[in-house]
Amino acid sequence: MAWTEGLEHILRQDEPLAPWNWLRLGGPAQYFAEPTTADELQRLVQRCRAEDIPVRLLGGGSNVLIPDAGLPGVTLALTAAVFSEIRVDGTRLRVGGGAKLGQVISTAAREGLAGLEALVAIPGTVGGGLHGNAGTQNVDLGQWTAEATVMTRAGEILVRTREEMHFSYRKSTLDELVILEAVFALNEDDPREVTRRMQKEWIVRRARQPGGDVSCARLFKDRGGMEARELLDEAGLKGTRVGGAELSDLYPNFVIAHPGCTSDDVLRLMDLARTQVRERTGVELEPELEIW
Repeated sequence: MAWTEGLEHILRQDEPLAPWNWLRLGGPAQYFAEPTTADELQRLVQRCRAEDIPVRLLGGGSNVLIPDAGLPGVTLALTAAVFSEIRVDGTRLRVGGGAKLGQVISTAAREGLAGLEALVAIPGTVGGGLHGNAGTQNVDLGQWTAEATVMTRAGEILVRTREEMHFSYRKSTLDELVILEAVFALNEDDPREVTRRMQKEWIVRRARQPGGDVSCARLFKDRGGMEARELLDEAGLKGTRVGGAELSDLYPNFVIAHPGCTSDDVLRLMDLARTQVRERTGVELEPELEIW
């Protein structure tokens, strides 16, 4: 039996991946899969494991750099509605890993559930946000997470309790292949007040990010109270360009991919920026962009 038997309807070969990520870069996926149910996802993962086929999960694509040569094996996208459900259970939100973080936060505000509103301008999905513990300087997704249902690379489905999960700055121990569902334990509040705070945070955060229809991504993590954008500015790197990749002149911790840009251009620009910052400030920048 071919490993694809019975799964042909969710698999495509040589799928261009540039349209699936914010930088609009990278080559094709050898196989691209959009499962319609958790059972299909599990069967696919188990078969890939048995055949030693590499599998990756592509979330919102806001913080990944895909190589110009593309990706071998299977690239997963949880686009089906079953993976994006949002359910309110008292002061808890049960959220599918494929749900957009912004939609989750808007739902919480509407229901008078406080805690997540400071994260409103952060792009991507809940699964990706938990994997990298998305957050601001003062608030992160992990601190509100009570439980997570995950699928391992062997296709086993497990529930991680709060005691089993550990979160730190832009890191978490939720490193399984897929986060199927997360439970957020939030606080009751006046929906109008939560919405007001959410809208204020949106305005402040968006003012510090490139706007419009630009292909961009945030490059480096902030370090112990020092913002990466300030370190890049101090090193004189605003507007620095390598090939088609440019550090934004206004928001230097964002790379802008101009027409003709390649993933290799972004990598070379990142290497240049890290070297210059290290030599001029003594600080070693750590990538926030996930390089595949």
